[in-house]
Amino acid sequence: MTMAEATALLADVPGWELLDFGRKLRRTFTFHNFMLAQSFAVETGNLCESENHHPDISYGWGYCTVVFYTHKIGGLHRNDFVMAARVNALRMP
Repeated sequence: MTMAEATALLADVPGWELLDFGRKLRRTFTFHNFMLAQSFAVETGNLCESENHHPDISYGWGYCTVVFYTHKIGGLHRNDFVMAARVNALRMP
């Protein structure tokens, strides 16, 4: 996927940003405590496992960061944006 294609798709996933010259997609979600961040990380992991599409997930007190890219191709694929939208739908209030 070219940088221009990735930039165009970025409009469909609010809150996400491109990294590594358009080869990765990242978003950091914020929470009021550690347990909410951990719960979100687990829910995100379960969703991604069910789709066999595995992001890098890190979390700590008040945050959970999710990074998508397709390891097999070393960059972004349209499915990374689909999964980012699905993770956005998990967002807790």
